[in-house]
Amino acid sequence: MNRAHPHGDTTKQLAPLADTDSLSPIDDHRMAGGEDTTGRAEPQYRCRDLIRLAEPTHRHHRQIALLAFAAGFFVRPFGALVFGRIGDLVGRKYTFLVTIVIMGSSTALVGMLPSYASIGVAAPIMLITLRLLQGLALGGEYGGAATYVAEHAPPGRRGFYTSWIQTTATFGLFLSLVVILLCRIGFGDQFETKGWRVPFLVSLLLLAISVYIRLQLKESPAFLDLKAQGQLSKAPLTEAFARWPNLKLVILALFGATAGQAVVWYGGQFYALFFLEKILQLDSKAANLIIAAGLLIGTPFFVVWGSVSDRIGRKTVVLAGCVLAAITYFPVFKGLTHYANPGLEAAVASNPVSVVADPADCSFQFDPIGKKTFRRSCDVAKSALAKAGVPYSNEDAPAGAVARLRIGTGAQAVYVDSFAGNTRPAADFKTASEDFGKRLKAALVAAGYPPKADMSRVQYPMVIALCAYLVFLVTMVYGPIAAWLVEMFPTRIRYSSMSLPYHIGNGWFGGFLPVTSFAIVAATGGIYNGLWYPVIVASVTAVIGFLFLRETKGVSLT
Repeated sequence: MNRAHPHGDTTKQLAPLADTDSLSPIDDHRMAGGEDTTGRAEPQYRCRDLIRLAEPTHRHHRQIALLAFAAGFFVRPFGALVFGRIGDLVGRKYTFLVTIVIMGSSTALVGMLPSYASIGVAAPIMLITLRLLQGLALGGEYGGAATYVAEHAPPGRRGFYTSWIQTTATFGLFLSLVVILLCRIGFGDQFETKGWRVPFLVSLLLLAISVYIRLQLKESPAFLDLKAQGQLSKAPLTEAFARWPNLKLVILALFGATAGQAVVWYGGQFYALFFLEKILQLDSKAANLIIAAGLLIGTPFFVVWGSVSDRIGRKTVVLAGCVLAAITYFPVFKGLTHYANPGLEAAVASNPVSVVADPADCSFQFDPIGKKTFRRSCDVAKSALAKAGVPYSNEDAPAGAVARLRIGTGAQAVYVDSFAGNTRPAADFKTASEDFGKRLKAALVAAGYPPKADMSRVQYPMVIALCAYLVFLVTMVYGPIAAWLVEMFPTRIRYSSMSLPYHIGNGWFGGFLPVTSFAIVAATGGIYNGLWYPVIVASVTAVIGFLFLRETKGVSLT
């Protein structure tokens, strides 16, 4: 009696990255490179769309395609170094003109890639190359846009002006969700074969518009003044990162500002969607529409909080958002369970599930590129439960014992034995997994666990309200962050200095939030335990930012 994940077998342990058929646009955001500061909606697409380029019947090639998820995040800080240096040497305008061309071209080329069937392993290699280019370009894109706008903004309005940049990431996500839904409706069954390419190809039009607009722009007056005075930095990376006073400020900006901002940003939008769709098992279309509604309601507050920060300060607003997230994340996500899947909430209360296993048989299932296979009996059992959205507790079994699941309590409890997959060949493992899945599914259904959320019982107004609140927190931490970072550093090394902490925070701390949180859920059994990652990071940021970072509102950028 087993309940396997409906979209794949239990060998794929990290749902956010490894379960290629179960991914939603929450995960696909990473594939597009993350936040875009141009106002363009980067295409949001499913990993399985790209895995077609890598031939899904070949596990090795699937791993290459999955590597594309991590590639874009990993290189973002390096893009910050490369283009940050150019921006401080040559100028803001021309640097982020180059980055938008690289970003837009790489995105469009994904839609033109031939399949594995056409050109073999060159297809996934080309895909990863394009993802690396996207990540590098984005590493230079944000710092250029933020610096350029801030250095043009009138005194006392810097938070308001730069907050418009911040709206583009969330509004771009909203538009991309709409584009995906329209393409699915328009192409029907053909979306899986060719319709998924359309959003990428459409980005060529958006790229042309962006390039035209940027060509009309003038260079930042602060940069031109510095250039006229002959005071441009000749070695911006050395000044920014090899001299302790500025390096110290970069480190403090990372841990006292951007790390917490990043986990709240990703947690409030992408992990919320993952939680609704994969943990609470809501219908994919409904989950996306709920998040889209929350984004639509919350997005205007980016500008509100940016403007507020011009009056009361950037530090106050950003750190308040981190504190509120740390305090309210657990009750908000529990509220999502209550209003979105009350059947799951009732089943957990009446028939709790326990994993009885040898602790040595249990791994911490963290694998951001989907390469590892976790086949020990404890791992198989925990993975199946985590992917099904079923919380569980852990109990120790004697050393060497095969893991088993207990559903319910007392004499009425039902036991489902797992199996030691690490001792079986691949073919036998697949058969055993299917059998385990059937046995577990039957046992869970008998105990009242819904295979999917009952959509007729979803209280949409409350779920949307909670999601809008999460986006509201996103706007608090993200609306003023550009102005705060720009004002921390001197003009001659501003582009380099602010870009690195931003992209380490958002590319690494934030970008890997879904996979990290899922690994925590799989290890501990609590469907809310993955929230400890953003809660702890946001709390640390609030403390460090409060103690060591200064308020910058009103400082001169010259």
